[in-house]
Amino acid sequence: MDVGFPKQASVKRHTVSQLLDTTLVGQEVTVCGWVRTFRNDQFLSVNDGSSLENLQLVIDRDNTSEALRKRLNTGAAICAVGQLVESQGQGQATEVEVGSLEVLGDADPEVYPIQMKRHTMEFLREKAHLRFRTSTFNAVFRLRHGLQFAIHEYFDQNGFYMLHTPIVTGSDAEGAGEMFQVTTLDLDNVPKTEDGAVDHAADFFGKPANLTVSGQLEAELGAMALGKVYTFGPTFRAENSNTSRHLAEFWMIEPEVAFNDLTDNMDLAEDCLRFVLSKVLERYPAELEFLAKREAEAEKQLPVDQRNEMGLIERLRFVTENPFVRITYTEAIDLLRNSKPYKKKKFKYPVEWGIDLQSEHERWLVEKKFNQPVILTDYPAKIKAFYMRANDDGKTVAAMDVLVPGIGELVGGSQREERLEVLQKKCADFDIPEDHVWWYLDTRKFGTAPHAGFGMGFERLVMFATGMTNIRDVIPFPRTPQNAEF
Repeated sequence: MDVGFPKQASVKRHTVSQLLDTTLVGQEVTVCGWVRTFRNDQFLSVNDGSSLENLQLVIDRDNTSEALRKRLNTGAAICAVGQLVESQGQGQATEVEVGSLEVLGDADPEVYPIQMKRHTMEFLREKAHLRFRTSTFNAVFRLRHGLQFAIHEYFDQNGFYMLHTPIVTGSDAEGAGEMFQVTTLDLDNVPKTEDGAVDHAADFFGKPANLTVSGQLEAELGAMALGKVYTFGPTFRAENSNTSRHLAEFWMIEPEVAFNDLTDNMDLAEDCLRFVLSKVLERYPAELEFLAKREAEAEKQLPVDQRNEMGLIERLRFVTENPFVRITYTEAIDLLRNSKPYKKKKFKYPVEWGIDLQSEHERWLVEKKFNQPVILTDYPAKIKAFYMRANDDGKTVAAMDVLVPGIGELVGGSQREERLEVLQKKCADFDIPEDHVWWYLDTRKFGTAPHAGFGMGFERLVMFATGMTNIRDVIPFPRTPQNAEF
């Protein structure tokens, strides 16, 4: 039988998810997909991406050539026509009795790398162009889609306008450097000024330009006219880090709301998280069950003290069903320094007022002390960004971090500094030239008003919702130091 798209494909094609439903039993159906397994020269397991589950196709061995059967290898693309019937075997409600079948694309088992066996995450990262075909990544990226959709749904229902902020920018929103430069200059013959510096006047934008680290500052501009806006876009950090939580390219959700204060901001973050996680619990039960079982199996290999005390679904419900505790950073430091782990020197990192908390501290507050999600507020000004509103104590800013089980911080935000003279002083303290952010300062000159917002790293949210422990496994094509493949 020749390889090629079958004539039957002109008939309406059914998805695997449709054919798993018994309402179509008795009908002739057409299904296309990729082979997962082929057993006993008769039972073909097929997936087309529409469902985490596979569909079983039953082939008549006597009427199927040996040459065709030898091509039904894992990874091969096929199209089949047959009758949908109730399954006689266990594990599936329906199956297709195949009348005709064609191979659309072969997959040589000698070289096709994604076989039906356990592969390490490291191996699959090297095969990122094919790892979507595994059940794990099938589930992860279906959930990633669901989280994106729920985020847009939430903000749309609550009167926000989505704002596309620049990817190429001349500002550093965090004031921390580590930005990717954007240039059209000939790197083999870089133009120089008389004093030997790079002549950026000869570059495309006539000034230094970078890939954005955040859309927040531009989102604030929109909020000061549209009232409620949010961004959902790619951001970039040229941080030379190879940890399981760092990417050079990732996605951020950043709402900004005019006339909101820190309390309003906390309410918004809590409500948003509840909505989004409730939607994936409601809409993706099969994927969550699969990933929960996967996590439980993987954790059997870990020491007991490194395992999650709650299962994946339990952690999501922990956030959707519990009120969030709200305490100050100073109160958190006091609690940590009086804790048993601190007194018994069980914490790996120090606990002192004025330094940032680590994941182990955040998780202790959530999982041990309160057994509820936690929002920390009023951080030391020195460890937070220049745009956060200064508190009256002269030491802290109106910042907030939302902490959840398993990973710690999931959301970080603040009330923004709306007072021009205070913001100008902060620019000086952070060595940010005013002429670099003149447009940002302008919003404090003309109709300034209190406003607040937060940032949520989308990949960190996906990690929390899927139980994946490495951020490289929740983005389709990870960008990390020395790695820009695909």
